[in-house]
Amino acid sequence: MFIGGLQKTSFLDYPDKISAIIFTAGCNFRCGYCHNPELINSVVAKYSEEEIFEFLNRRKGRIDGVVITGGEPCIQKDLVEFIKKVKDLGFLVKLDTNGCFPEILQKSIAYVDYIAMDIKAPLDNYSKIVNVNVDEENIKKSINLIINSGIEYEFRTTVVRSMLSKNDFDKIGNLIFGAKRYYLQKFVSSKILDEKLSKDSSYTDEEFSEIVFNLKKKIEFVEVR
Repeated sequence: MFIGGLQKTSFLDYPDKISAIIFTAGCNFRCGYCHNPELINSVVAKYSEEEIFEFLNRRKGRIDGVVITGGEPCIQKDLVEFIKKVKDLGFLVKLDTNGCFPEILQKSIAYVDYIAMDIKAPLDNYSKIVNVNVDEENIKKSINLIINSGIEYEFRTTVVRSMLSKNDFDKIGNLIFGAKRYYLQKFVSSKILDEKLSKDSSYTDEEFSEIVFNLKKKIEFVEVR
């Protein structure tokens, strides 16, 4: 595993659990609003696996789980083996993914306890938002895998006003129709890849309320973060 970062404790990233976060280096997307831009093209591993597992052994009984995020974890060739090792230590595992690699995701599902997949946009606008060509079928395969996985999951979308119209959320609702849980994440201009977005914003609370109301007709639980 090519590990680009470690957050020793989080109370937010794994719902209702105390977790540590492992950031894998490298991503196939180039989202302008990415808040971990230093990981996208990273070629320097900040931690070895040995260091990570020494740390996790010391954290037994203090944290409930481990969040594996990125970057995009599914580009790591040994992701599944890494997850198995974490599980062998007795931790819950949450995996964050962009859904581009359904084959790796399918292999991982047997060992993870929670999956969070980013839904970047309606399929007809995906490649424009992530700034690379996207295989739309892979996105749909990953969505179906997750919904039918039998484990806890969530879908989530970072909402930049200039990138997503209210009509786009209607399309996203159709894309993940019947999903248990969907979060709309307010865009916050801080450390991002594309500085041109630094003056952009998200929707107002009133506008989000309207969006959420409409989405709840298609999705069991919808909330704004």
